[in-house]
Parts: sequence; C-alpha cells; structure tokens
Amino acid sequence: MALPGLFGGVFDAWGCGGACNPLTVEGMAHAVFLWHMHQPYYVNPASRTAVMPWVRLHAVKGYLDMVAIIEEFPRIRVNFNMTPVLLLQIKELAEGSVHDLWMDWSRKPAAALDEHERLSILENFFKINWDNMVKPFPRYWELLNKRGFTFEREEARRGMRYWSAQEFLDLQTWFNLAWCGYTADAMFPELVELKNKGRNFTEEEKLRVLEIHGAILRKIIPLYRDAETRGQAEITTTPFYHPILPLVYDSNFAERCMPGRHFPRRFHWPQDAAAHLSLAVEQHKEMFGRAPRGLWPSEGSVAPELVPLLKNAGIQYFCSDEEVLFRSLARDPETHGSNPDHLELFRGWEVEHAGVSVNAVFREKPLSDFIGFMAAKNKPEDAANHLLHHLRNIANALPGNKGVIPLILDGENAWETFPDGGQAFLRALYKGVLAEPLLKNTTIEAYLKEEPPERKSRALHSGSWISSNFDIWIGEDEENRAWNLLGDTREFLQRQMDGGKLAPEVQKAALQEIYAAEGSDWFWWYGPDFSTENDALFDDLFRQHLKNVYNLCGQLPPAALEEPITAMRVAPLYSRPEHPVTRTLSGRRSSYFDWMGAGCYIAGSEQGAMYRSGRMLKRFYFGNDSKSLYLRLDLERWEGTSVRIEFHGQNPCVVSLPKLEPTGQGSYTWTGPDGASSEYEGLAAKDVVELEIPLSKLRLNGDKTVRFQVKVFEGGLERECYPERVPVEFELTRREYALENWMV
Repeated sequence: MALPGLFGGVFDAWGCGGACNPLTVEGMAHAVFLWHMHQPYYVNPASRTAVMPWVRLHAVKGYLDMVAIIEEFPRIRVNFNMTPVLLLQIKELAEGSVHDLWMDWSRKPAAALDEHERLSILENFFKINWDNMVKPFPRYWELLNKRGFTFEREEARRGMRYWSAQEFLDLQTWFNLAWCGYTADAMFPELVELKNKGRNFTEEEKLRVLEIHGAILRKIIPLYRDAETRGQAEITTTPFYHPILPLVYDSNFAERCMPGRHFPRRFHWPQDAAAHLSLAVEQHKEMFGRAPRGLWPSEGSVAPELVPLLKNAGIQYFCSDEEVLFRSLARDPETHGSNPDHLELFRGWEVEHAGVSVNAVFREKPLSDFIGFMAAKNKPEDAANHLLHHLRNIANALPGNKGVIPLILDGENAWETFPDGGQAFLRALYKGVLAEPLLKNTTIEAYLKEEPPERKSRALHSGSWISSNFDIWIGEDEENRAWNLLGDTREFLQRQMDGGKLAPEVQKAALQEIYAAEGSDWFWWYGPDFSTENDALFDDLFRQHLKNVYNLCGQLPPAALEEPITAMRVAPLYSRPEHPVTRTLSGRRSSYFDWMGAGCYIAGSEQGAMYRSGRMLKRFYFGNDSKSLYLRLDLERWEGTSVRIEFHGQNPCVVSLPKLEPTGQGSYTWTGPDGASSEYEGLAAKDVVELEIPLSKLRLNGDKTVRFQVKVFEGGLERECYPERVPVEFELTRREYALENWMV
C-alpha cells in the first residue's frame, strides 16, 4: 500500500485512526533515533583561538542533556552522530590547548573591560533564545530591554556610559548561566541557586559558572564513550570537517540535480574526499576505542562515486534522506518508470556502484522534521503521543513483521526552542517507545545485523537531504566565488607539494587548512538562503583558513582573500505597510494592486542554522484603513489546517480560524482580553484567506502600534509560528501617510 506523500494524518491511510488494538495487529518496526551533533571549526590555527563559543555552550546544554537522559531509560537505544570536527574542538577546549574568545570576555573582571570588550559583550551576549533562555529570568530580560532588541554599534557605544560595572558583570554571568541545561543544574545545584539569585552576582560566582563549563566539557567525550560501551548508544561519524563530500570529489556533480545553473570552475579533488573519511575514522578509533560502522554524510549528501570511498574507509552503512531513495529508485533500471511503494522507505538497502556496495537506511522526513521544528510548540505529552500514534500506524502497515523507521535529525539546536530544554518531551517519547508492543527500539547497526538488506539500489541519486540537491552550497554568486577561491588555493598548495618545496609537517598543516575550508558551513551562510548575525565572522574564518595556506607556505596571500565574500545585507523579517489598504473581501488572488503598499512577511525569513521543509504557510500580507485591519494568508495546503492570530500588547486578543476551507465567505472567532469569545463575519477563503478585523476590537487608534503573530495548527497541534521570535510590529497608517508618501 502506497504511503501518501504529505504529512498530517497521512499514516491513518492504513485505517488505524489512532485506535489500533496492539493485540490484533501483526506489524513490527525497529524504531531508530539518530541525533546529529555538529559545529564547524571555529578555531583559527594561527592564533589557536576559538572565535565563537557554540561548542562550549552546546556542551553544557544539549550534548550533556542528550547523553544523560538515556541513563534514565536503560533499555533505550540511540545513535549519536558526533562529527569529528566537533569532537576535535571539545577535546581542544577541554585540554585548554585553544583559547575561547568569548570565555576570555566572560572571565575578565567587569570593571576592567575596555571599550571593545564591552561593545563585544553587548553585541554577542544576547545571542540566545530569548523566549526560553532570557525572558524567564527577569534580570536578563531587563538587561536585554536596556540594550534594545537590535544592536547598532555606534548607538551602543554612545549608550555604554549608562551601563554600570555591575550590569556588565550580571550580563557576563547570565549569558553563561542561561546556557546551562537541566542536567547541568542537577549535577551542580549551585547553578540553580545562582539562577534564583538573579542579580548582583560577584566575580567569584561568575568564575564558578565558567569553571563548571570547563568541568562539563571534560566529561562529554567520556560520557558518550561510556554510553556506547554499555550498549545504549552507537556513535557514528561524518566526513571530518563536515564537507559536502560529492562537491569536494567533483563539483560538477551538482549539474546532475541542478541542471542549467551557473556553477564555479570545476573543483575536483577525490583525494580530499577520501582524506575526510580516513581522518574521521582515525580520530574515532582514538576517542572511542573502535572504528565507526555508520556514517551520516554531511547534510545527507551522497553520490554513487562515494560508495567505493566509504568501503575503503571501513564504513559499513550510511544514512541519507527519503527523497534521495525515491529519486534513486526512479533512476534505477529495475524500477524506472514505476511509482515506488512508500513502504520501501522502511527497510535497509544495499547500494552498489562500480562493483562495490555498502548498506544504507533513509531518513523518514515528516516525523523527523516534526521533532525538530514542531514538537516544541505543543505540550510535551501531546507531541510525543502524536509521534507514537504515527509510529504505531507505520509498524502496523509493514509486511512480514519487520522493517525500520529511521528518525534522523539535529540533536542540539532544537532543544533551545523547548521551554525546559526538551526534557519532558524526550522522557515521554522514550517511555512511550519502550512501552509500545509494535515497536522495537534499537540502533541502526543492530537493525542491519538482524535484518540484512534484501533490496539493492544500483543508481544512487546525487543530492542532499535538503530538496535532494546541493542548492544551499553551490550555484549562487557568493557560493561560486567562495568555491573559486578555494579552488585557487587548493591548486596553489598542490603545486607547492608537487615541487617538493614543503616540509612534511608544513604540508600536513596546510592540507588541514584546506580540509577546514572545504567544510559545508561556510557555504551554508553564503548566498541568499540563510543569514545570521555572524555572517561576516563566518566569512572571515573561511578566508582566514585559505590565507593560512599561503602563510604556511611562506607566501603572501593574494589580495582577493582580503575582500569579503558576504554582501553587507541586513534583510528585514518583513516589510511594513507603505500606504493604507482597503479591501472588499473575496478570497481571490486577483490584481497585484489589491495589496499594493501592504506589509508582507514571507515564511522562512528567519531561517538560520536549521533547514526546514514543507511549510504550510507561504506568506501573509497586512495593512489597514481608518476602520479595519486587513490580513491575507497564502497557504500551501488547507486540509486539516487551522490558524490563530495572536495580538500582543496591553489588550491581548486572539482571532481563531478553527477550520479552513476554500468555500467563500465565512466567519472567525474573536476572543478578547477578558476571555469572552464571539463570532464575526469578516472572512473570505478561495485562493487565499482574507480577514477584516475592526480596529475598534483591537482598541487601537491612529497613533497605536499593532503587534501580532500568526500560528498554524494541524490536527490540534501547533506546527508553525510566524515570526518565530518577536511579533510583527507596525504603526497603523493614516490618510495623511498616503499624501506624505505619495508615488506614481
């Protein structure tokens, strides 16, 4: 039976409807979790300084929490994918062989901070999830409000005279204290005491927090090693510096999945691709006492030519995404032209190329994405039950009492979006999986031993887990320029090596710089796909790795490496209304002029370190006239979808659209600040959803500010919230505004 391709009750196609009796079904599935942990190489080898703190900060939160919580469930089995470049940095920081720049800013007495350090602290020490890691702590929230929700360096410089040494000391302490997760709090109760104290910290208390960070860093690798030794975890690896390995092997592979695009000059270094694998295996054996059996290729990126490299490195299996599998089956001569049964996903595969084969499993996308992006928006028990419901239905549909459901996702960034760091959700999920008769929890290695693959793929698709192509990392102007600079530097180094001009230790160090620059993370932030406050710093790090190659070889780096690749861009999350908007609601996507001058938010504007696919809302428009606020929602899909528009401020209220159907005119539910609800006729839905909300209901007039967020629900669970961090905020437009901003 084919599995429908869209998420949202899709697994009920098998008829369980959430009420399957486990005593009457015959299905059985191995439920496997692979939690992927990764950070790029932030260390400049020339100065031995980590210029960003994310390895240390994720260690005291996600890395510690994830390995500690499985000790509460001795029968749970998980895969942890820890990238070699992450493990290297944990080791270097734990040993003290590199400096942590942000730790240096934190450790210095607040009264002795110079102007540059104070500015750096004001700029960087609020780079944390505000809702869950700042707002719950009144003093930290107070300091953020004092600094402001945006950072302008010159404005901050002028305002520094209003900051006391105690305020800087509290900020130094809170940034490092707030990152400490629930396991750190349990291991070191003094952290809880400091969080309860809240303000007026001493230098000694601050330094104690930093000492605890160091103590946790030293525990991380032994804790994961112990988890594997006692059989609770299988630790897999990734190519060393997290490169998009197919593009390192041959950047022309991108043409296979992105035909017609403009690409950089060919980058073709198969020996570098092999080196990333051999270095990963070598370090893994050193740290964990045995070679890795499994590989999560960086971003799930694969190409058939990699299969012999994996085999030579001793890799027994790799993981990628379900779209890669289905595109592979579409290319395979044995299955070409047929629609593959979606149940093919829930099995192990043998993948062959050039007479060599390795095993593979492919990521179940919707449920994996649910954990990473949606679970935090709902009650922990509801989110866990939602997953368990679908896991049961998949297990019930699998033939022959066997199969695997691979849940593969980021194991670090997601937990910042949970109010409790994901503790309650993970407990409910693990407990539910262990209690479910239809599920057998295991590791990927154990599953493949128990059920060796019976099917073979001979036409592996070239692509990644993101849209099944390499678009994030190549094909845009900034990305192509970075590839060309990397290629120029790699060719320069090869000429030096071929000429016998380099001592062995210099050659080794220069190659490490090349491998670091081949990492995917630099290319993630180039181009328009993703942006962060640290774009310029990532750009500097990438070019510094290339400059280090020339410096190691005793040559002056070319001037091109001094020029930033990243364009100076501060893309707003949304555009604000430029003119009054008056609408007669039709629900039709009609003339361009209907919403001209309105504000607009495009879903995905806040994309950062985590990629998200399959959004339900594409965009929304907003504007007003003298009487009403108008909203237009452009949805990707309607079935089973409901929407809440939450207005913030002194008179918070909610507009609810409980069931969206493209049926014409309709109504919405209005809930005021007092909790009283009423129906209001002001909705039209055909191609789009249009709403009219009287300003009198918002209790606003022309000099007031509107603040709101749009939340999308499916099956009673919150799926999306836009914007994610802070609401849309705009001043109501007036008739005079149209004259002041008149245009032809």
